[in-house]
Amino acid sequence: MAAQIMQPRPRLRPPGITFTSSRRGLLRPPRAASAASNGSVRLTVSDAELASRGFAVRRTAEGIDVAALNEVFARVGFPRRQEERLRRALEHSRVVWLAEAGRPVAFARAAGDGVFNAVVWDVVVEPSCQGLGLGRAVMERLVEELRRDGVGNIVLYAEPRVVGFYRLLDFAMDPDGIRGMAYYRKASPSSSSSAAAAATPPSL
Repeated sequence: MAAQIMQPRPRLRPPGITFTSSRRGLLRPPRAASAASNGSVRLTVSDAELASRGFAVRRTAEGIDVAALNEVFARVGFPRRQEERLRRALEHSRVVWLAEAGRPVAFARAAGDGVFNAVVWDVVVEPSCQGLGLGRAVMERLVEELRRDGVGNIVLYAEPRVVGFYRLLDFAMDPDGIRGMAYYRKASPSSSSSAAAAATPPSL
């Protein structure tokens, strides 16, 4: 199911970064960037240039092949999602993705209240298309959309190995030293069997 590359493509950044995220570190744009709400974000590659290379920019989830997106998730090490639940998540998210021949090859989404706060999730690039600047392209556009909506607090969770990538996008470790936390509820022995039956893979 991987996208086929018939000819070498120019690299816009060093290869080797797989775009995954986790709960290990909380990053956000610097305060000056967070305060801006005019949506002005400098794009390193235009929509037209991406189109000339065979990548169509999509700014909504409309038309996305959820099964194909799930395949990309799996190839970068994410757990597969239940397709109906994934569709529901997309309905409640701000989404930017790139399509090649109609199939998703780069994807990012953000969930939040649509006014003050947003959390970026699921930043992925099809492995055969990594190293082409597509991860940066979707992230720049996602931040642009959020800032255009007036969202001032944009955060994400990043593994140490991809912190450098997000720094290039003006994200920084929280200046107030805030650490990301996740809720984990321990199942009681009596409920463990029923919980296991209903369990679904974690988001990340």
